[in-house]
Amino acid sequence: MAVVGLVGVGGSIAAPAPTERTNVLDWRVAQDKVSADIKGWDVRTLLEHVASATGWQVFVEPGTKYSVSAKFKDRAPGEALRLLIPPLTAVLVPASNAPPKLLVYRTSVKEATQRIAPLAKRKKHIEDELIVKLKPGENIDDIAKRLGAKVVGRIDGLNGYRLRFEDAKSADAARESLQSNSSVDSVDYNYPVMQPPAPEPLSVSSAPPMNLRPTAAAAGDQIIVGQIDAHVNTQLLPESLKDFLLPEIAVAGQTADGGKPTHGDSMFQTILKGVEIGQQGASGSKVRVLPIDVYGGSEMTTTFDISAGIFRAVESGAKIVNLSLGSPVDTPFLNTIIENSSQQGVLFFAAAGNEPVTTPIYPAAYPDVIAVTAISRNGEIAPWANYGSFVDVGAPGSSVVSFGNQAYLVTGTSSSTAFASGIAAAAAQATGKSGSSLSPLVKQSLAIPGRK
Repeated sequence: MAVVGLVGVGGSIAAPAPTERTNVLDWRVAQDKVSADIKGWDVRTLLEHVASATGWQVFVEPGTKYSVSAKFKDRAPGEALRLLIPPLTAVLVPASNAPPKLLVYRTSVKEATQRIAPLAKRKKHIEDELIVKLKPGENIDDIAKRLGAKVVGRIDGLNGYRLRFEDAKSADAARESLQSNSSVDSVDYNYPVMQPPAPEPLSVSSAPPMNLRPTAAAAGDQIIVGQIDAHVNTQLLPESLKDFLLPEIAVAGQTADGGKPTHGDSMFQTILKGVEIGQQGASGSKVRVLPIDVYGGSEMTTTFDISAGIFRAVESGAKIVNLSLGSPVDTPFLNTIIENSSQQGVLFFAAAGNEPVTTPIYPAAYPDVIAVTAISRNGEIAPWANYGSFVDVGAPGSSVVSFGNQAYLVTGTSSSTAFASGIAAAAAQATGKSGSSLSPLVKQSLAIPGRK
């Protein structure tokens, strides 16, 4: 195993494991020392703790499995990783204006594409914030003033608001008070949701061309797919695809175009690939993609901004909503907006998750969402993808896209979800169906062999 340039920022973290002993990873960045007493951790559990302690962006090759058992004291970070994961290779790559990337892989550094979220970012709510949904006619500004909070986000059409407090203690006290307030319909924590990784460049110069072309369609005749994701960088898109893109809506601040493609860029093209597959050779399409930027240039969004993005997409006419994102946290506010939109005939697709577990990932696990996992070429669920009972359909788990005459690869159930949304959009154009009447057709066409 090779480890290059191990440096970082952070602290130490220890957590109990489901054994009689206590598993400890003590990563002391200031002293450049690591101690460990671990038995039977899955490699992903280890990497979650590494990400939390160091602040690094950690990526692992999908499908990597290894049971970590090691005991040592006061080793240098590079040596510690060699002792913790001896059959794997780890490379630390500096990044400009961002934390370093730790790439862990079995076969090739280019295969380290699955993002590992730090523990705190996966499960912990934003301590000084609340999401409040008011009953009709109530005034959030008066309520916020009484509570000493700032209104930092609004979904007025939903009576939903994001409040920020001085500290966690004030937010918790306000939550308790609001739960018994007759003006309040619901109060919820706001949770961070990590952006999936951007596409990685390939050695080939360009991706296979798409024959799909937009046909003229009045606004009311377009099949609009709302893409809740990162900014779509129009400067990098192939000219032939730009007419499929509607003007972007930003709910978390404007994002400037950059020199590298974003996750949103790759999902846009993958949706169109799904449309092309679904149309089975027909080149003309009335499908349009409405990009909703919920990240604002950050690696994190929140359940409130995702909810706001869904509301704006539906308000703007989207009948299919693509959510190539997810987290293990179930938030009632997000579920409610999806449920209400579904009742209006909107069909939702969301990513099931890139770990070979059965743990529910949200929003994919909500009843009104079609949960999409990744399937391999033989039609089976990919060895690195979620296979829980909440999973509804499967689609290809990788997509090759093109930006600026360069081919890029994106891998994960994000891609599967975008493919499924595109196939659904093609079916909507062919049949004129939407919502609950379109859902059975999509589930049948993307059914996973052997699953009922």
